[in-house]
Order: sequence, then C-alpha cells, then structure tokens
Amino acid sequence: MSEQRPDPHLLLDRLRRAEAGARQCLEGLVPPAEDDAPGARPGWRSYAWSAALCAGVTLLTAPLHDWLDLSSIIMMFLLAVVFVAVRFGSRPAVMAAFLSVGAFDFFYVQPRFTFSVGDAQYLLTMAVMLVVALVIGQLTAMLRLQARVARLREARVGALYAMSRDLSGALLAVQIAEVAERFLRSEFGAGGALLAADLHDRLSGPAPGSPSVGGFDLAVAQWAFDHGQAAGHGTGTLPAAPVLYLPLKAPMRTRGVLAVAPGAPARLAGPEAARLLETCASLLAISLERIHYVNVAQATTVEMASERLRNSLLAAISHDLRTPLSALVGMAESMALTAPAGTREAQLTQSMREVSLRMSSQVGNLLDMARLQSGHVTLKRQWLPLEEAVGSAIRAMQGTLDPQRVCVSLPATLPLLHVDAALFERVLCNLLENATKYAPAHSPIEIGASVLDAGVRVVVDDRGPGLPTHKADAIFQMFERGRQEGATPGVGLGLAICRAIVEAHGGTITGGAAPGGGARFTIALPPAKPPPMAGEPDEPAEQGTT
Repeated sequence: MSEQRPDPHLLLDRLRRAEAGARQCLEGLVPPAEDDAPGARPGWRSYAWSAALCAGVTLLTAPLHDWLDLSSIIMMFLLAVVFVAVRFGSRPAVMAAFLSVGAFDFFYVQPRFTFSVGDAQYLLTMAVMLVVALVIGQLTAMLRLQARVARLREARVGALYAMSRDLSGALLAVQIAEVAERFLRSEFGAGGALLAADLHDRLSGPAPGSPSVGGFDLAVAQWAFDHGQAAGHGTGTLPAAPVLYLPLKAPMRTRGVLAVAPGAPARLAGPEAARLLETCASLLAISLERIHYVNVAQATTVEMASERLRNSLLAAISHDLRTPLSALVGMAESMALTAPAGTREAQLTQSMREVSLRMSSQVGNLLDMARLQSGHVTLKRQWLPLEEAVGSAIRAMQGTLDPQRVCVSLPATLPLLHVDAALFERVLCNLLENATKYAPAHSPIEIGASVLDAGVRVVVDDRGPGLPTHKADAIFQMFERGRQEGATPGVGLGLAICRAIVEAHGGTITGGAAPGGGARFTIALPPAKPPPMAGEPDEPAEQGTT
C-alpha cells in the first residue's frame, strides 16, 4: 500500500476553523493587543519581523551548510516559526512557515539557488516541513492567545474579589456607587451611575456623589426597573441608546438600576462582558439589600430600646405617684366634708380635689399604657349589655363630668358585649374625659350605638372644635395631642390607651367629624356569639364559646 500524504491545505483549513471557534468562545474579554483581536489584521511590522527572522536563520545556516545535516537546518527553521507564533501571532507564523519552506528549497535543496527539486523525496520532506510548521505555529499562537485570556480572566476575577471586598465594608449607598463606578472604569473604561429605588419603587436619579452619565434617560431606567430587564445600549430595547441600564435584582426584590455609559462599545460586546456585568449588578444589588436591612435592624433596635426605657419609666413613675395621689384625694374629700358650704375654704378644697382626681387619672393612664405595651395584660372577658358599661363610665366621671350633659341613645336590640368590663369602662371614660376637655362647658355629649355586621358600633360625639384633618389617625399615638393649647390639661395618653384596649378586644377605633360639628369617635367591636338563654339547650362542647 502506498503511504497517503497529508494535504497541507486541508490541515491548514481545519486549524483555522479550530482557532476561529476558540476565539469566538473567548469573545467579550478586553480586546487583545496586536493581532489577537478577532477579525483584526496584524501590523506590517509583524510580517517584517517574520521575514527578517526567516532571513536571519538562512544567513546563519548558509555558511554551515557543509557541516550541518538538512534535518538540523529544518529544525532551525521550525524554531523560527515557533518564535514568530509566540511573539507575533498566528498569521505571521503562517507567513514564516511558507518562507521557511521556500528558503530551504532555494538555498539547500539540489539544485541550489533555484526552486527546482532534483530529488522527489524532498517534495515529501518539504510538505511535511510545511505541515509541521503550520501546525506548530497555529498551536503556539492559540496557546499564546489562551494564556493571555487566562491572565485577563485572572485579573477580572481579582477585580471582582476586590469589588466584593470593598462592598462588604460599604454602609451607605454613596459608597456602593463609588465602588461600582471605580470597577466599571477600570474593567470596561466606562462611566457608571447607581440609581437606588425608594420605598415606592421609584427611581429619583443617580445616588448622591455619583458621577454624571452623558445621555442618561430616567424613563428608560424606570422601565428597566419595572420590567426587570436590561435596556438601552446593546439590548433589544432601544439598542441605539448611549447608556446601558441593568436592573439590580436582589434575593428579595429589585433594589435599583445600574447605568453604564460605555467609553469603548467594543469592550461591552460579547458573552463574557455580559456575564461580568451581570455579576457586577448582582453584587451591587446584594450590597444595597444588605445596607437596607442593616438600617432596618438598627432602627428597630433603637426603637425597641427606647420603648422599653419609656415603659419602665412610665411604670416606675405611676407606681411611685399613685399612693401619694390617692392619699391627697382622700384628704381633699375629708376637708370638703368639714368645710362650711359657700366659703372660700370650700372652694379651695373642691379645686384641690378636682386637680387631685385629674392627676390620679393621668397616673392611671400611664400605668395602664405601660401594662398594655408590656403585653402582660390578660383580658377578663364577660358578657354584659352596653347600657351597663355606659352607666358605669358616667358614674366614674361624676367628679369631673356633669351627667346631665350626656345624651345616651341605645337601641333595644343591641347584642351583649363580650369584653373586659374594667378595661372597656376605661375606654368610655377616656372618651368622655376627652370631650369635657375640648368641648364647651354646657355642650351635649352624645353616645349612640348600632349593629354592624353582627358586631356592635359605639359612637361618642361632642361639640368641640373637632379633629385636625391631618391628625385623624396620629392622635391615637402616645403623647400626641390634637391641638397644642397650653391651658388644656393632659399628656396625650387617653386615646392611645383607647386604641390599645379596643385592639386587644379585636376591634378598631377611629376619629372623624361629627354630623353636627365637633369630633366623633367610633368603636367597632367584632361579633361574638352570646351564651344560651335560660331554657335553651346548650351547644356541643366543641362548639362552645370561650
């Protein structure tokens, strides 16, 4: 069988396709120097050096022709091809391979100094020499390219590590924006700006301290944030836009948008660059989410500490003041019994008693608020009619409220209430006390009720100045008052206690305007199944009320 000779053109074509595939897989990195960039042509200096090296090998080996074997001379030419491939790339190496074969044929194959071949075996020798030179040159050039790509990847991994290290120490959005801008500038030569979203998922513009980005469009950035997709430069959405917008997707939610203004658009092209930008965006999103939850945790910790301190202070003051105030009220009542009616002494005694009762009520409110917020209050629910609770509250307010002012209008079909009698009485007392503070002295105070979705709605109206529109809900917070009149007593705890007690019963309390002018407070209690009346069979144990 005859030996099949390798086809150098077929081998060269396969090597070129393999090189093209390798380059395509490595696209997106920083464009290499000289002829390493896909599609780029080497400079004329590369070809000149390639020809010069081949000529140098020829001049070096020509005087030694009589002492060197042809195989040694071939090795010298192959060494030159390898050097050209390592130094200048694949295309100059191909040129060096052909020049080496031509120089070997012209200067060393008989007849010398012509391209004629006297012995046919030299054709095979030169064909093998060409193939080996091409293969070695192409493989060496590809290894050179892959080595450079590996160095670039290592540099980018190092840059990502440095970025993540800087982000781990960032505590403000401004610091995160600075880290992002520095990374984009060093790796892509691009400008960048960080757009953080507010609590309403709106982008207000670059974070304070971020550099300005030319061609920035807030509407496109908002679209990218709302849809969670990249937009702008190089994407399917507005590809001709000068800025690329990347949503910052964190594990919990999208935290903002990264705007990238490319200085060299080619450095952002390719899958490798896209993956690097996605990694950068993910790190920024996680950092923004981290500082968000750090701020939430710090605020919650401070709020809890302040709440515990305030509750402890309220409880301590209430306990220390309750006993002397009770004694003061008792002494004032004793003096009122002995003081002659109509005298100045009786008036002073009555004033002292009223002030003592008011202070005792405020201290009681402080103690009740501390107990309610500590969570140690257990409701002692019982079934009672609303008329009984209203009557108890009016009797408890006899010292500071004229019962004739209270107009009670309750329908006879109201269901029983399943509440803690003492606490619900405190709610009604606080509402009545609030009406006496702000309503005119002889204006009526109306208490009404109705059935609402099988529950009960209780309404307390007065004829005072009413509630400020912007404080309809804020007045139920601790130490919050509707108006800051200096002559009106109180510290702003009564309505806060009302809300805490009503919500403990599963109901709601709201404030608003009364139909005839003034303020209206509405208590809505959830429905509850009353106990069976006498003579009715009891329900099964598994359906009994609690």
